[in-house]
Amino acid sequence: MISSNDFRTGVTIELDGQVWRVVDFLHVKPGKGSAFVRTTLKNVQTGNKLERTFRAGETVPQANLEKSVMQYTYKEGEQFVFMDMETFEQAPLNPDQIGDGVKYLKEGMEVNVVRWNDQVLEVELPNSVVLEVTETDPGVKGDTATGGTKPATVETGATVMVPLFISIGERIKIDTRSDTYLGRE
Repeated sequence: MISSNDFRTGVTIELDGQVWRVVDFLHVKPGKGSAFVRTTLKNVQTGNKLERTFRAGETVPQANLEKSVMQYTYKEGEQFVFMDMETFEQAPLNPDQIGDGVKYLKEGMEVNVVRWNDQVLEVELPNSVVLEVTETDPGVKGDTATGGTKPATVETGATVMVPLFISIGERIKIDTRSDTYLGRE
């Protein structure tokens, strides 16, 4: 159990048999009446958002999430097969369970898999990945004054906007959270 006074961004709680993550919280102490905590919650399974108010000191069950490091080994049909690095058990996951990060998955990549009651909630990719550019337009010499960008396709099939001087075969670092170019590698 966790008190509403201990809510922080990122804390996960159980409400109505589902897992909710605290996105935003505000402790309010009005001049008249008792204090309360106004929160914005996000459902980890569906992505829905909910605003809810709790009395100060009210306790709610905290969701016990298990994180395990797994390695992406191969793709079988539509399923992505991951191997637990401690027990060496294999677990197939759907693209829906992985989310938007599926476009950056590369064989051999280690990710954090978050589970609740033996159900996969999300797959956390590293904050940045290094991938090779497989397709992009050639850069035009002298075209850098504007600081322009062009689309580039990387080895996993994802498309990222990169500076004009990047060419095919270069390895670039990409931020997986914002889909942005970070630099050459």
